[in-house]
Amino acid sequence: MSVTTVISNNQIASDIFVLTAEGDYQGEMGQFYMLRGWDQFPILSRPISIHDIGEGYISFLYRVVGQGTELLSRLKPGDFLGLEGPYGNGFPVIQGKVALVGGGMGTAPLYYAAKRLLNSDAYLGFSYEAFRVEEFRHTTGQTKVNIGGYIVDDFDPTGYEAVFTCGPLPMMRALATKLQGTSTKLYVSLEKRMACGIGACFVCSCATTNGNRKACKDGPVFLAEEVDLDDLNSH
Repeated sequence: MSVTTVISNNQIASDIFVLTAEGDYQGEMGQFYMLRGWDQFPILSRPISIHDIGEGYISFLYRVVGQGTELLSRLKPGDFLGLEGPYGNGFPVIQGKVALVGGGMGTAPLYYAAKRLLNSDAYLGFSYEAFRVEEFRHTTGQTKVNIGGYIVDDFDPTGYEAVFTCGPLPMMRALATKLQGTSTKLYVSLEKRMACGIGACFVCSCATTNGNRKACKDGPVFLAEEVDLDDLNSH
């Protein structure tokens, strides 16, 4: 585990924070790090997807949902942060046009993807409160936002080589249905509970066409056709 220093840890919406740490870190779009901002308890670090990487910094977008993320939210500039990673596989490099479809916290890994892709549009759905929308607008060709409705209803798959998505399972299922009969590839980033983050345990196991796979090591990104979205439980 490397130890770095917190640059900022800003609350941007209800229970939503952006944590930025100092250092030159690597990672592909869709990969994650294990974060730790405490000494002994909780025992397990927390897996958080890469939100952004730039010169001298790495950032993570997260929601406070339990003890670990509550402790992360208390970190202040100058505090120490433990990082392990990057882990997992990420989204592939696509030469054609890509649509980024995110729901709520599922938008977190898509911002780094938007920065890495040369030609992408974003479709962002939120239940109550939108966040980080302007950052997407400055990075993508176009950004569509839906608050309180269904972002998939606003999505037209015409002209896209691939779709990268992360968020609630019903949203990803609806995308898969919408893309049936098209040549557009759908890549899903699965949100599964993780323990070790490196494939040593089976907490994040999921059924695929190639047998049981581990979301932390074999994923979190899979081709939608490889997994049964109707048989998954998000955390």
